[in-house]
Formats: sequence, C-alpha cells, structure tokens
Amino acid sequence: MSNKHPKGLYLLFVTEMAERFSYYGMRALFVLYLVAAFYDNEMASQIYGSYTGLVYLTPLLGGYIADKYWGNRRSIMFGGITMAVGQFLMFASACTVNQSIFDVDGKLVMDTSVDNTLSTVLMFAGLAALIFGNGFFKPNISTMVGDLYEPTDHRKDSAFTIFYMGINTGAFIAPLICGSLGNGNWSNPGNFKWGFFCAGIAMVISVVVFHLFKDRFLKTPEGLQIGLAPSQSQLLKEKNAAAHLEESAASTPNSPLRLWGCIFGAVALFFLFILNFDNGISIQVDSFNDYISAAIYALSIALPVFIITDRGLTFVEKCRIGVIYIIAVFVIFFWSAFEQAGSSLTIFADQQCDRTIGDWEMPTTWFQSINPIVVVTFAPVMAALWDFLNKHNAEPFSPAKQAIGLALLSIGYVVIAFATSGLEPGMKVSMFWLFALYFIHTIGELSLSPIGLSMVNKLSPASLASLLMGVWFMSNAAANILAGKLATLLPDADGTPKSFLGFEITNLTEFFTLFAVMAGIASIILFALCPLLKKMMKGVQ
Repeated sequence: MSNKHPKGLYLLFVTEMAERFSYYGMRALFVLYLVAAFYDNEMASQIYGSYTGLVYLTPLLGGYIADKYWGNRRSIMFGGITMAVGQFLMFASACTVNQSIFDVDGKLVMDTSVDNTLSTVLMFAGLAALIFGNGFFKPNISTMVGDLYEPTDHRKDSAFTIFYMGINTGAFIAPLICGSLGNGNWSNPGNFKWGFFCAGIAMVISVVVFHLFKDRFLKTPEGLQIGLAPSQSQLLKEKNAAAHLEESAASTPNSPLRLWGCIFGAVALFFLFILNFDNGISIQVDSFNDYISAAIYALSIALPVFIITDRGLTFVEKCRIGVIYIIAVFVIFFWSAFEQAGSSLTIFADQQCDRTIGDWEMPTTWFQSINPIVVVTFAPVMAALWDFLNKHNAEPFSPAKQAIGLALLSIGYVVIAFATSGLEPGMKVSMFWLFALYFIHTIGELSLSPIGLSMVNKLSPASLASLLMGVWFMSNAAANILAGKLATLLPDADGTPKSFLGFEITNLTEFFTLFAVMAGIASIILFALCPLLKKMMKGVQ
C-alpha cells in the first residue's frame, strides 16, 4: 500500500480551508461587533455561546439527511451556499447599523431614539443561515476524508491530521485579514462590514472549488465515486459494511415506542433544564438563551440514546458507538474551556492585556491566529512524535492522547491564573502570558481533536457515519453553550462578584482557576477509564 495520500484529500483540504477562513474570520469579529453595536459584554458572550452551540448542533440534521437522502456532495454544496448567504447578511447588517449612536471620539452614546432594528434583524438572519448551512457542510466533509481510504488503512490518522492543518490554515489567515479591514477601530460597528464581506467571498471560493473538482478527485482506491446519494452508492456502502469485524444482525424492526420514548424524554429533559435555569440553580441569563441551551442539552442526551437502542446494531457496534459517546462527554469539558478564546479571552485580551510593542499596538483579533499557526506548525511534529513512539511500542492509546490534551488545557489555565494573581483594577498583564496559554492549549488540541475525528470514522457503522459525526459535533454544541455561560463569570472591572455553584468569583485568578480545575479533573477520570475503553473498541486503535 502506497504511503502517498489521494488527491481527493487535498481537494477537501482546500475546500475546508476556505470554509474555515469564512467561519473564523467572522468569529474573530463577532463578539466585538456585538459589543460595539448592540449589547454589553455579558449578553454578547451569551449570544456568542448560543451561536457556536447551534453551529455544532445542526450537523445532526445535515448528517441524517446525507446518510438517508442526499449524500455528502449535495449536502456540502447546499450548506456552503447557505453559509455564503449568511455571511453577506452579516455584511448587510454592518452596512445598515446606525452610526449616530457614536460621538466624535467613537464612544457609545446611550441614545434611546436610535433605531437599529433592521441591522439587528439582518444580523440574526445571517446567523440563522450560517447555523443551518454549517449543519450540512461540517459533518459531511469530515466523513468524506475517511471514505477516501480502505476502512483498515493505517494512513487515516495522518490524513485527518493533514485535513486538520487545512482547517487551521484558514483559521490562521482569517483573523489577520478580516481583522485588519476595519483599521482596528472597533468602537464603530460600521467598520466590521468589510471583514464580514471578505468571509462571504471565502465561502463562495470554497463552494466553487469543491464543485469544479469533486467528480475528478473524490474517489475510492478502486475508482468509485464517494459522497453520492445512498441510491447511487450502494456498492460503496456494501464494501464498507463488509469491513466490520462482525456482520450486522438480521434486520429487526424497531418498536415505535423507541422513537416516542426518546421524543418524550427529550421534551422532559428540555423542561427540566428550563426549570433549573429559572430556579437559579445555574447561571442566570436571558430566557431566549436558556431555551437554546435547554434544547441542546436535551438533544445531546436523547439522540444518542435513540441511536444506540437500534436493534439492527450488533453488540460490537454498540460497544464502539459507546466509546464515541464516552469520549464526547470529555470533549464537552475540553471545548467549554478551550472556546473561551472567542469570548472571555477575547474580552480579556482587548481590555486587560498590554498589547503594545514599542509604538505599535497589536489588534485584538490577531490573538485568534495564534492557535491555528501553532496547529499548522506543530501538527507534523505531533504526528512524527506519535510515529516515533509507535515504533518503540510506546504510543499512547487514542483516548489516553485525549486525556493528555485535557491535562495540557488545565496547565494553560494555571499559567494565566498565575499571571493575573494579585492584579490590581486598571492594571494589565503582558500579552505574552496569553501567548503561552494559547500555545499550551493548542498542543492539547492536537492531542485531542484530530484523534477524535479519526476515532469516529473508524468506530462508526457505515450506515451511520455522517450521523455519528454529527453526534460528535453535538458535543461541541453542548460545550459551546456551556462556554458561553461560563464566560459570563468573567469579572467586571468594578470587581462585582459572580456566583457559580455556590462559589463567588471576584477576580481573574479565580476565573481562570475554575477552568484549570475542571480540565484537570476530567483528564484524571479519562486516564482511569482508558482500560475499559480499550476493551470496548475491540482492537481498533
């Protein structure tokens, strides 16, 4: 077997790189735009959390439709076009925002006579299009990476690492370009429009490149087209299904009670979570975000139960799906802390970091490029490290690598907690402490995220590949909702205490320590579960 990767991998690399440029270019500006135009820090963080949570929830719908009806290719095209529309609606929002609410110094004036209704409607319409479109794009392009290879091909892990580099190449470039188009004056929301426009153009490029070359390069080693609708790709599905260690049991009809039981359970969980919010058991936020959070949390429990209770699954398949579920729980803890980069850490960088070097001040949005440039630089190093350890029979088991990622996440927050210890109001810390946090976190990400994508592809039954990739991304949805809620605990400049599970958080050190403890405990538990997970995976590494 050749070690050379198929050309289709590099087509997916470029397609995903352009799409991620679009996503991260908009994300780098989003919270700053909300604060400049519409809301305070806390509300902006909540909206950001709801948006990123829903972005990772809709892949369930897109994965299901691709598996049952459309196939990967049509789903990717539909999703990409919808996302491009969303970015241009964001551009229109920034074009129509009322400038009269700012004085000559660019400071917000609380003028109740100002009407930004149109701009607000356009913004939320754009967010809806981005959320819906991403659901069709994200799980299907990830699934196609694995379909380029034989099910047992040892190159899959490195293929997903290369693909992950494409994601982060786009994520690295985007904040530098989109964040430079407003001349760094983020007090005026009108300056955001060209950043959003640039993100829309990137999404158009992604769709065009994929459409032009998909038929030529997206094939199996035998030359079969991949990503077609199920009715057109039966031969491929049969080939993949034959690779499982055990054949599926004879098809047994599922009881209608299974579906209705899961629906009832989801509804019950939804109201349970709402009651928790309303009773003040969790963080107090506005009711709209509460409903989104409750829906995501409820579906994150009910849908996995629905899938694994399918009578058509063998015992081995259920064990493997169970591994995906268990790891997904720990992924929630990882991303809820990691994704502070787009909310609380962005606000921290903007307001409480000394970003000056000589007479030059580094734009806040540029911090969003630290993570992807470290990924692009060190992904080959990490891949070489795993290969070196494998040759010496010392490579960690895949879930153990993910536990290492959680441990590194904890260490990163320990570093920034130390940096802010004793920080007086009005003082700022050196931005190099934040550089250190992002570097450590990114090495942790490389130990967790691409390994997780590869694991899902290896462990999923062929008929559920895209749907289970959607379930995997659903853990990111829950994580981002939780991240938005935790971001509201960021202390205000006046030191007003924030309450969390009976604890008072009054300063930055306590805020960052919360994440360090959360990630550290999750890492220890996952390490302890590794022997059990290895048995459940039945020889899949």
